[in-house]
Amino acid sequence: MTAAKNSNAPGRNGFVNRDRDWHPPALYPPYKTSVKRSPQASLLSFPTSISEETGPVFGHDTINPLDNDLIHNFSADQGAAIGPRIVVHGRVSDEFGRPVPHSLIEIWQANAGGRYRHKKESYLAALDPNFGGCGRVMTDEDGAYEFRTVMPGPYPWPNSMNDWRPAHIHLSLFGHSFAQRLITQMYFEGDPLIWKCPIVGGIPTREGVESLIAPLDMARTIPMDALAYRFDIVLRGRRQTMFENRVEGL
Repeated sequence: MTAAKNSNAPGRNGFVNRDRDWHPPALYPPYKTSVKRSPQASLLSFPTSISEETGPVFGHDTINPLDNDLIHNFSADQGAAIGPRIVVHGRVSDEFGRPVPHSLIEIWQANAGGRYRHKKESYLAALDPNFGGCGRVMTDEDGAYEFRTVMPGPYPWPNSMNDWRPAHIHLSLFGHSFAQRLITQMYFEGDPLIWKCPIVGGIPTREGVESLIAPLDMARTIPMDALAYRFDIVLRGRRQTMFENRVEGL
């Protein structure tokens, strides 16, 4: 997601108007599972309880040194994950462009062959013994984050006869407690499968799709080691990042 734009300028009373057409509809038949997942009745909004707002919480001291290094954090013998190495970095901000510090970001993805490490995986690409596919990182005082991983591979999925998911990484952002959680996913600049994916096809505008595509950032590459991609995340406002589990943001 690009940084907060002028359309996110504070309105009256300090609020930013939402664009209800920015996110995809809950029901989008080409994405077949949305037919059963979409609400059958009007949505109701309930206030959160004190226990949801105050806990459970995560401890900042539980972040390990290799949590943000998916290339090495699963290996038991100091090996390294197979695949093109990349650095993903960006900044988390609110609708006014202000940084969101000390936010926990969890990451999960397929390996370089397009396979996830879980029991119900149906794609028979090889598992990488040195790649677990998950990690986490905290945003710093300026809302910035960075992690190292390998480029995930595309994979087929049983939506129709020949649908493939483009390469992507899932990101989960937490607020002050685990009840405050937003989930999104980022794609990679130049991937032709993005525009053929039925999930992406549900996003109403090209601008909305492009907000989920991380551009190549040659200024942050590590010579002879890793390419870099930038993915900024906006939590609220007219052009917030698209979140799968809560379209209204935090």
